[in-house]
Amino acid sequence: MMNTLNGKTALITGGSKGIGYGVAESLLKEGINVAITSRRQDAADAAVAQLTNVGPGKIIGIEADVKDFDAQKMAVAKTLETFGQLDILIANAGVGHFGSIMSLTPELWHDTLDTNLTGVFYSLKAALDALMTTKGYFISIASLAGTNFFPAGSAYNASKFGLVGFTQAVMLDLREAGIKCTTIMPGSVATHFNNHVPNPSDAWKIQPEDMGQMVVDLLKMNPRTLPSKIEVRPSQTK
Repeated sequence: MMNTLNGKTALITGGSKGIGYGVAESLLKEGINVAITSRRQDAADAAVAQLTNVGPGKIIGIEADVKDFDAQKMAVAKTLETFGQLDILIANAGVGHFGSIMSLTPELWHDTLDTNLTGVFYSLKAALDALMTTKGYFISIASLAGTNFFPAGSAYNASKFGLVGFTQAVMLDLREAGIKCTTIMPGSVATHFNNHVPNPSDAWKIQPEDMGQMVVDLLKMNPRTLPSKIEVRPSQTK
């Protein structure tokens, strides 16, 4: 059976490490061309150097902060200039600032919401015309924190609750235009998130490559079927 993903193009925000890196690697192995963004060009370049030749897909790295709408438009334009089309947008970039409402500063609140929620709006808005052309796929990486609140999580919970709601509403807006939309809500993933350094004790957690495989499975699903919201957890506890 022919691989229908071969030759498609994906743009992944925050693709230089963690979940975004794992997704990029999986897509490249499927023959998908990938553009990854990062807030720093050197981080994007380092990831590109590691991911080049992992599969038949080609990869580029772009410096583009999701908090900057013009930067998102530039990233889409560079993706189109390089690969000629955009079929898949993975809104993955995110930050985590945690603290009680007594200690949470306005600056940390805005950084969390501007990155995790408004940044996704910017990314999708910038890519929308291109996705309309290809009848593409939009996937947001949310969190189980999008339905489960916890102490010291007011900013993060608000951003992820909002992201889940945003993606589900967008799904209803766009499915009649032939664009599929899914939000993936992972639990514990072995990444550098919140200054954690992945180590062998993380073996029980979801791994970035597991998230990559999940995205591939979604992209290969029959077009008539849309898993619009997916919760995913480690199968065991530590």
